[in-house]
Amino acid sequence: MLNAPEGTTLAFDFGETRIGVAQGDVRLGISHPLATVTGASNDAKFDAITKLIQEWQPKQLLVGLPTHTDGSEHELTRLSRKFGRRLHGRFGLPVYWADERMSSLYAESLLSEAQVFGKKRKAVLDQVAAQAILQVFFDNGALEYFNGREED
Repeated sequence: MLNAPEGTTLAFDFGETRIGVAQGDVRLGISHPLATVTGASNDAKFDAITKLIQEWQPKQLLVGLPTHTDGSEHELTRLSRKFGRRLHGRFGLPVYWADERMSSLYAESLLSEAQVFGKKRKAVLDQVAAQAILQVFFDNGALEYFNGREED
């Protein structure tokens, strides 16, 4: 596992329709849900992400890496890596990937405890999942790192 570097981190729970975003700093070790990015096109989604990056000035980005429960990869794993590489290409920031296998279950549990249901739940579920991914990063480190060069 790679240790989380210091500074503000923006985390993304990538989905083809919605992208959850969370923010936090490793010195505090606390993650916070921030936003759910949606849009009719990738350009619209990246415009929203650009605004978040300008506002929060992160030192690095984190993308949840979805896998099957046994750790094997699937199509969304590939798309999440592609999304992370696109983030790096647009913003020049290092990108880390963290295990997100249990993030949605964790988010569902937190929202149930908070009595958030229906449309309100759908609106925040992805950003709370991103919060869970970021907390895993703070607690356990990253699975992978990308700084513009593919591993050999």
